[in-house]
Amino acid sequence: MANTRLFLDMRRAKEGEPSVLKVAIAHHKQTAYISLDVRLLPNQWDSNKAVVINHPDEKYLNIRILSLKLQIDRILLLLSDGRGLAQMTASQLRSQVEDELYPDKAEQKKREKEKANSFAVRFLKYADSQKESTRRLYLQTLKRMKDYAGTKLERLTFEDVDKDWILGFDKFLAQTSPSRNARNIHLRNIRAVFNSAIDDEITVFYPFRRLKIKNEATRKRNLKVEDLRNFFNCPCDAKAQKHLDMFKLMFMLIGINLVDLCNLKEIDNNGRINYHRAKTNRLYSIKVEPEAMEIINKYRGKNYLIDILDRYKDYHDYTKRINLALKQIGPYKRVGRGGKKTTKPMFPDISTYWARHSWATIAASLDIPRDTIAHALGHGNNTVTDIYIDFDERKVDEANRKVLDWVLYGKK
Repeated sequence: MANTRLFLDMRRAKEGEPSVLKVAIAHHKQTAYISLDVRLLPNQWDSNKAVVINHPDEKYLNIRILSLKLQIDRILLLLSDGRGLAQMTASQLRSQVEDELYPDKAEQKKREKEKANSFAVRFLKYADSQKESTRRLYLQTLKRMKDYAGTKLERLTFEDVDKDWILGFDKFLAQTSPSRNARNIHLRNIRAVFNSAIDDEITVFYPFRRLKIKNEATRKRNLKVEDLRNFFNCPCDAKAQKHLDMFKLMFMLIGINLVDLCNLKEIDNNGRINYHRAKTNRLYSIKVEPEAMEIINKYRGKNYLIDILDRYKDYHDYTKRINLALKQIGPYKRVGRGGKKTTKPMFPDISTYWARHSWATIAASLDIPRDTIAHALGHGNNTVTDIYIDFDERKVDEANRKVLDWVLYGKK
């Protein structure tokens, strides 16, 4: 049987301020406290007799305190009769007693807990814990779920988001996104939130046990050597030429991602750029070849190595602009009295990511070892072997030089 006693908790009270009267529950050499919502000064509490004194409402307070303590003792006695008390900790007893003693508060606490642990709230909380680029992807998924479920999304529990709900959501996505792989991004985001909730013991429900996320094979996003040469040498106006030069630079820097290119600060004394890749946070080092240096010098920035972020709000803004511009590059002519320009795009589906794919594909065609290509692209496995072996960067430097000699000058 747990023991109870009245206790005026003066541990945190400042001098001259009242303290909270509590019931201390001692159980299994542990003690938990339940507040009685009564505040008293030290001279208003007789700890020996456990009664209120020298208080204008002492009679009422003593009756109320005695009633509450009797209720607590009764609840503990019922738990003891049901033989559930022995297996409980003092904290668990406190929670059980508080729920019985203050049912309105218990119901409110239950609603607040359900709201805090609802699927949508947990999804947003998980999104906010990610780095900014990843967070944006999760917020896109959250928006699409709101489009699908409307106001009902706020009331969904994890158990509501079952296999049928997810399949219905996927069918909804397919109306505007026919790409299986694009839709899978949203499904994986949902799965990640489920995994996090299970780890935090919010739920044990997991719809992905019987729902597998399968990718479709995608079309290669690379240019053949001849196409790449023609693209690099395509006549452009000044505005389009800068976008084309940025694509060239990305290729010459071993398919560097645009976000990393935008945020480069300097070239070190050894003629290398060193940075942590935004996607993986891995340290990366690339030797700047003369052809790349020529482009860098042409577009030097004030606060960054390249002037992209001097001119555009952020790299997202520039990503949209450069990808649109690259798709429109091609042979052009002017016709009519006003000399209206008409262009025949060379590669209407191209994007900056093609620079990375093209570099890797051409490197493979030159029989550069897969391990060297993987290391050049930052695809190390982070295994124990990777930690102990310092990869020879000269192999990557030589590989990049071979790729550039073949593409730019036709030399193998």
